[in-house]
Amino acid sequence: MAFGTAEVDKLDDADLVIGGGQGGRLAADPRVVHDRLVKEHGDAHDEGCSLPSVSEDAPWFDLQSHSLHSDGALAPTEVIEHAARAGASLVALTDHDTVEGVDEALAAGARHGIEVVPATEVTVVDPVREDLHVLGYRVDHHEAGLLNLLEASRADRDARAGRMVDALRASGWEVDEGALRERSQTGHPVGRPHLAQAVLAEAANASRLADEGIADVTGLIVAYLIPGAPAFVARIMPEVPDAIAAIHAAGGVAVWAHPFWDVDDPELVATTVRRLAAAGLDGVEAFYVTHTREQTDQLAALCGELGLLATGSADFHGPEHRLFSRFRAFALHGHEPRLGPIAVEAKHGPRSAR
Repeated sequence: MAFGTAEVDKLDDADLVIGGGQGGRLAADPRVVHDRLVKEHGDAHDEGCSLPSVSEDAPWFDLQSHSLHSDGALAPTEVIEHAARAGASLVALTDHDTVEGVDEALAAGARHGIEVVPATEVTVVDPVREDLHVLGYRVDHHEAGLLNLLEASRADRDARAGRMVDALRASGWEVDEGALRERSQTGHPVGRPHLAQAVLAEAANASRLADEGIADVTGLIVAYLIPGAPAFVARIMPEVPDAIAAIHAAGGVAVWAHPFWDVDDPELVATTVRRLAAAGLDGVEAFYVTHTREQTDQLAALCGELGLLATGSADFHGPEHRLFSRFRAFALHGHEPRLGPIAVEAKHGPRSAR
């Protein structure tokens, strides 16, 4: 399967990172990169792909979701409407590196009788892999320090994309910047999949692409946009302690998002949890739509040992997403969540799904 423009529009750099080893790494094997893309977004020719299921005893809370202000498909109001129909009592809109949709989500929650937690998901650089994600809950989403950090993170992301465009040109490629400019102007991130598509779209590159055996986005990324390749440029900031400090200064709690989505080595996950806890981390997203029972057991035990919050989510991105399409579609596997101040105002127990 080669990903076309429609599929690439849904991607960002996180879609191409494989956990494990000395930190997560961007896979150098084209088959692994391809499998990661298919796992995340499905094969356009796969009519039998399954959606995540929601059990009768699904958690009453769901503390991660995304709107069109980052990589989700719906407006914040529509995201909360889906949460209401799913019977969630406590939810959070956690768009990447922005709080732009929080006020709209809060208003929608009030209309639907759902407690909406002011939140964001901060992309951070860390030694364990190129980027991790720290969720900030119960933040004052108008606090200047937090807004400055989020703006700086977005600026670093955009500057990095520009540096990779320059590096691609230095490597002799023509780059179609029209689509990149459109994404940037509409507030959407520009990641390596979009840069690769911009090279593939230029007719002047056709002969060289054929000579180098590059037929699709995956091939271009592996050849030019992974660590060690000619046009790769790493992100610079923010680092995890900076994100934790900004979240705390805004009155919130900081939680490491989906550890086993980013890192697949259990020992490395454990050492990372301990290191981040020592840096002030308040909790871990122990319960997650793709976490196995064994992974959940490990994270729940670590949270108990270290006195950390243990949160969870199905990471809703929209009703058509292959993996992240339904609220409450994750399991506790017999463990008790530890939501602490995140749930201070919430009524425990699921609402009646509508």
